[in-house]
Amino acid sequence: METPKTAECANIGKSVVIKGEVSGSEDLYVDGQVEGSLELAGNNLTVGPNGHVHADVNAKGVVVQGKLEGNIRTTDRVDLRKSAVVMGDILTQRIAIEDGAYFKGKVEILKEAARGEVKAEPKRESGLASSAAAKLSQASAAVGSTASFGTSKPAVAEQKK
Repeated sequence: METPKTAECANIGKSVVIKGEVSGSEDLYVDGQVEGSLELAGNNLTVGPNGHVHADVNAKGVVVQGKLEGNIRTTDRVDLRKSAVVMGDILTQRIAIEDGAYFKGKVEILKEAARGEVKAEPKRESGLASSAAAKLSQASAAVGSTASFGTSKPAVAEQKK
């Protein structure tokens, strides 16, 4: 996703400060400041190099070149450019983080089934192999597709007995 240049894109300039709930049905380019919440379901948000967003974001896609503090939820993808500073959790189908970008939070990648794709059920094994496979599957499901960045502790899955 590049910086939008279409007529169907709203722009918030460098000197503009908005506090509250922002929603819309067109793409949004923020080079100023937004505090509160951003609801752009079905549309894209671009935080420009001078932009500072302190809000939870719900959009189709998000590109960050500036600073974003808050949780990001997208139905498509998140791009963190090299000048990006992002602090918050991300829930998306795809993510790209350029070298030099700063990110502190968790990333959860939506599973294939959540995207509407159906996976075939794996074959069941019998006896001890089945029990071990079930426990491994439960441990894997508990971990999911979650990754943590910017924390001092590594992500470790522990199985409770």
